[in-house]
Amino acid sequence: MDFEWLMKEALEEAKNGGLQGEVPVGAVLASAEGHIYARAHNQPIALHDPTAHAEILVLRKAASSLKNYRLENTVLVVTLEPCTMCMSAAIHARVAWLAFGAADPKWGAAGSLYDFSTDERFNHKIRVVPCVLEEECRALIQNFFRTRRINSGVAREPS
Repeated sequence: MDFEWLMKEALEEAKNGGLQGEVPVGAVLASAEGHIYARAHNQPIALHDPTAHAEILVLRKAASSLKNYRLENTVLVVTLEPCTMCMSAAIHARVAWLAFGAADPKWGAAGSLYDFSTDERFNHKIRVVPCVLEEECRALIQNFFRTRRINSGVAREPS
């Protein structure tokens, strides 16, 4: 499976979201063979919907397109480690693989803060591939927030 190619597709989605003022997180959902079923970026601001994360939107689009809420044998590729809501949705959808770019120590549920992928209490396990094109993914989101702080007059030194 070509996780890097899929991540580049997710990065393009993230960039589109950032240009629209959304936090630049992008996602694609593909078959095990690499055929992309759906792509999306964060849109909670545009859709006035706190659940409009890239992962949720891509799962909805793919399920609608495939006419099945079970997305078995698929790979979810996202530029930022999914939060608890998104990871739970992927588990419910029976996604087989998750590949993410940058870890999210504040919200991540695929190994950073929580690890839903290996929690024995869930009836489905997702195989996780972390840190795919990590630097590009991290730089995109860090630059977005750095620019936002500068534009709001709240500049901080880089950490």
